[in-house]
Amino acid sequence: MIHVNRGATSFGAFSEEEVREGLRTGRFAPTDLGWREGMESWKPLSQFSELEAAVPPAPPPKIGATSTSETPIARSGLPWDQRQEKGFFNAFVETLLMVLGKPGVAFTAMKREGGLGEPLIYTVVGSSFGVVIYFLMTLFMPSLMTFGHRHGLARLAGLGIGSIFGVILVPFFAVIGTFIASAILHLCLMIVGGARQSFETTFRVVCFVGGSIDPLLILPFCGGFIVAVWKIILYCIGLARAHDTDTGRAVLAVILPVIVCCGGVIAVMFGALGVWSASHH
Repeated sequence: MIHVNRGATSFGAFSEEEVREGLRTGRFAPTDLGWREGMESWKPLSQFSELEAAVPPAPPPKIGATSTSETPIARSGLPWDQRQEKGFFNAFVETLLMVLGKPGVAFTAMKREGGLGEPLIYTVVGSSFGVVIYFLMTLFMPSLMTFGHRHGLARLAGLGIGSIFGVILVPFFAVIGTFIASAILHLCLMIVGGARQSFETTFRVVCFVGGSIDPLLILPFCGGFIVAVWKIILYCIGLARAHDTDTGRAVLAVILPVIVCCGGVIAVMFGALGVWSASHH
């Protein structure tokens, strides 16, 4: 199946023969963008070798007209933007799998604008989903969890009260954390000269990365360090694709806060050491 988009409008998925017929009848234009399973990115239908015979010849250029070879990048949106058609659960799972498995395709298709509400709902759902999974695993597989070896009040606190407070507080902290992380990353992206889009674009990247990978951080069978590194990689890919900037600037923007924090910690340590030395002389 070939997915066909024109600008921000998604026409849906069609068989090769349907697309070929659409090109012949004018339903699809050669400049419409297509993507099928296995492709790294979207490309014009005219560049599909199997569709070349159906592409009508280009009209001769008008005298004095200025031609351009630039092709706009498709921003058809993620499956989350089509949840009314796909259903809430299916749209969430498809988006999660797309972000985790095909981040290049996901953040090339992600809309840069459209409001903060929808991506924020996604990250809240993802974070809350992780807490629910943790609760269920604590209930049915206690030996794997933090409170699995405890009994009495400790087990009750870990399983009951702790989970209730978690469900209530996780969405709040997810919202606050998303805004803070987005502000820091966008500022760093501006510092390194890679912010070619607005803050909203960075915010949407943070929402879809966080909502997809943060639930994995609390699961016992997922290495926290590995998931954290994976999250950094997704940030780099997402910022580079969404802002149309080079990967080097995106990587530098992501690791810049780490460098600053480490430098601050080292400075504090040396300062404390200096104060301690001075007090003993």
